[in-house]
Amino acid sequence: MEPVCLVVGAGAGIGGHVARRFSQEGYHAVLCRRSDQAGLDSLVTGITESGARASGLLLNAVEPDSIEDMVSQVEADIGPIEVALYNLGAQIGDRSLASTSAKAFELGWQMGTFGLFRLASALCPRMEERGRGTLLVTSATSAVRGNAGQHSHAAAMGGRRMLCQSLNAEFSPKGVHIAHIIIDGAVDAPDTLGKILGPEAFAKLREARGMEHDGLMLPEKIADSYYHLAQQHRSAWTHEMDLRAFSDLAWWNH
Repeated sequence: MEPVCLVVGAGAGIGGHVARRFSQEGYHAVLCRRSDQAGLDSLVTGITESGARASGLLLNAVEPDSIEDMVSQVEADIGPIEVALYNLGAQIGDRSLASTSAKAFELGWQMGTFGLFRLASALCPRMEERGRGTLLVTSATSAVRGNAGQHSHAAAMGGRRMLCQSLNAEFSPKGVHIAHIIIDGAVDAPDTLGKILGPEAFAKLREARGMEHDGLMLPEKIADSYYHLAQQHRSAWTHEMDLRAFSDLAWWNH
């Protein structure tokens, strides 16, 4: 049995890079994403070709029992999940209240808050029994600031943040590290920001702010911070961290 780093929401941005980073340190990376088997296979192959260990699973996190069954399967077939990253986004776009349907709002909650609750319910008792474990949670500026057009996303991310605080209060004294990471800026990720903006606009943004300018957050550097969190000694655990490019204003200065 191998120690596992589980990534729920594994694309070519933060999720994929976190999986790669932990695999380089001896973890078996298990990458989960909703669709695109070819993209998932490419991420897994990129890790295994370097000599590290990785597996991929397609996972629809809003389906009943999908998360719970996946946790049981991974622990039975591969090994104990020592580190888990909940990296599912909940962004449905910039919408006025009138154009935010009840179904769209609920979908944001399903991905942003309820899915994390389900993962924690399936995994934290196992970590508690072992007396160790780390649950990393990617979050967003919307967790601390609700802007116009972000009714669903702000509610989902605000709920995610509060859920992390409650999980920390219950499980930190039992040896389980809960960390909430606010991504306060644009990430240089082709299959998230790139899809939102479209190829042409994304290329222009990278040319203006990315690459040598370091104005877009590099997912491989974000992954280094995630790995650092998981290695912290329990006498000095971080619960909440915010990350942004050096040239960006922090959320509280807007």
